[in-house]
Amino acid sequence: MPSGFENEISSLMGSIITFVAFLSIALSFGNSKLGLVGLEILNRWLRWFLFAFGFAYFIRFAELSERPYWLLVISCFLGWLLMETLFNWITVSLLSKSDFPLFPKYQLNRDNDEWPNQPRFIKIREWLRENEFKPVQHLKSYLVEQITIRSSFYQSSDSTVRIQIMSMPQRSGVLSCCFILSSTTESGKRIITDNVNLPFGGVYPENWILERKPLNGSLEKLLKVHKNRLTKQSEKIVDWKQAPLDELNKQQFLLEEVNVQEGLMNPQNLHEEFGKISQEGRYRIWKEVWLLNYLGRTVGYK
Repeated sequence: MPSGFENEISSLMGSIITFVAFLSIALSFGNSKLGLVGLEILNRWLRWFLFAFGFAYFIRFAELSERPYWLLVISCFLGWLLMETLFNWITVSLLSKSDFPLFPKYQLNRDNDEWPNQPRFIKIREWLRENEFKPVQHLKSYLVEQITIRSSFYQSSDSTVRIQIMSMPQRSGVLSCCFILSSTTESGKRIITDNVNLPFGGVYPENWILERKPLNGSLEKLLKVHKNRLTKQSEKIVDWKQAPLDELNKQQFLLEEVNVQEGLMNPQNLHEEFGKISQEGRYRIWKEVWLLNYLGRTVGYK
């Protein structure tokens, strides 16, 4: 141990680092049951600071450097930033070159597995029933082997609000759950309110008016936001007529077409050489990954 190290870093620092490490583990375990975006963001910040202070502590303790502890902390903090930046960029680049569909097609879910047997999903289903939202269709899409997106669609009693409940497994093993609330006007405008926390980085059709709230995990609160937005519309809100399966697959095709036109995705004939996502598109996705992971925000949609 270097001379004077006890005076520079007290044993209290070691205790704090140990406490934060156990806290991060506890949050990871707890969130595997809750699936809360806010807790996951908090845990990412904890891991970042844990690496910065903990690794700097190890360097001084092992006499690998005589630089001041605070300078080592800053260096380790920036080191984590660099590593995660490179990791995210490589991940986006691999996604562009992979067979992973960016806009997957959906099919009817005939397996009766649309509702996981977990307390939080059971509560959502009960809330829908209590608020007179009727089931319309249950769909699924296979991304790659063993990765499936399940989407259940419900409509309000007057058929003006359609709720898509989307669930898919995460790398951590947590089953994520997102809500997408949609309504349409007489002129064809689509008002969308959701809490999707997946990076998109692309653009939407001009007639889509989107408001994204990744930190809002409450379907009830999200519905209030959506209804408040509807009251501000000067046009009449019309009923949903088209079946969710046809509508969703049409959306996927339209989104891909719009992003190719805007230069954020490459045309089909260039996929093998340059990948599915253009350089600008990769940058936008990379940026949104950072915003979602550490701030719970998106690049902003109108």
